[in-house]
Amino acid sequence: MRYLPKEKHDANLLVGMESSDDGSVYKLTDDIALIQTVDFFTPIVDDPYMFGQIAAANSLSDVYAMGGSPKTVLNIVAYPIEELGPEILGEILKGSSDKVKEAGALVVGGHSIDDKEPKFGLSVTGTVHPDAYIKNIGAKVGEVLVLTKPIGVGILTTALKNNLLTKEQIDNVSQMMSELNKYAAESLRGFNPSAATDITGFGLLGHAYEMASGSEVSFEIDYSSVSLLPGAKELAEKQIFPAGSRTNHRWLKDVVDYGKTISPVEELILCDSITSGGLFISLPEDEAIKYVKLLEEKHSIEAKIIGKVTRAKHKSIYVK
Repeated sequence: MRYLPKEKHDANLLVGMESSDDGSVYKLTDDIALIQTVDFFTPIVDDPYMFGQIAAANSLSDVYAMGGSPKTVLNIVAYPIEELGPEILGEILKGSSDKVKEAGALVVGGHSIDDKEPKFGLSVTGTVHPDAYIKNIGAKVGEVLVLTKPIGVGILTTALKNNLLTKEQIDNVSQMMSELNKYAAESLRGFNPSAATDITGFGLLGHAYEMASGSEVSFEIDYSSVSLLPGAKELAEKQIFPAGSRTNHRWLKDVVDYGKTISPVEELILCDSITSGGLFISLPEDEAIKYVKLLEEKHSIEAKIIGKVTRAKHKSIYVK
């Protein structure tokens, strides 16, 4: 990002490259602003239909994290058509299309190239009211922190690549990654969040650090309140982590204070590099309690309050 040329000031650009936000926001009218985002990656599951669903859910998530509604998507495809044939690609595209349809958006085109390693994702355009978008900074002292999905995805997908998962574990992690953040985001519109983001490659603590530092506050995270995918802790104790989790851990070593009861394995779990994770939200405690209850009763989403916002201290994050 730092190597990109500086853009001329435009008053209609509400969110651009000045922060590490989930997407850009550009005001079109007094009532409509565009959210734009893009993401793609290599397959992380063997089932091509499920991979398409996961890739779509992951790409759509940034729009939800910013309080918007996805409207149109463009497919981004890199694929070795001569080696793998069109059938597998067709399943990837079908999985993605079905997930986009669930989101209420439309596939309007895309672009493909021939590549030795398959890659797939979406460029997504959404809309939001210019006064209603949510940034990943702005958390206020006294608020609490809500997480809407369990973590441990990177651990399980790494284990999957090494044939270490049961069918039930494969189904669990695949289902979680393919779940849209649509329902968590739509339910949030009845409340007053100060900041929100989605948990992806930087892991829970990486994205928490971006939010805390950008908000000029500190976060206290309660490890015991953070939900883990079944089997994640056991696999982590065998040192099964993606490389990105260890990179995140090294990156965050000077800004996180791990309590004496937090083990080295638990530190890495909190830094686990995730695909299509949940929303991470800062909002008033009374609203957070109601929001978590609403998600459970209306959508069977087991969101958790996992910490609180304090005044800025020496470290950005304190884990207990």
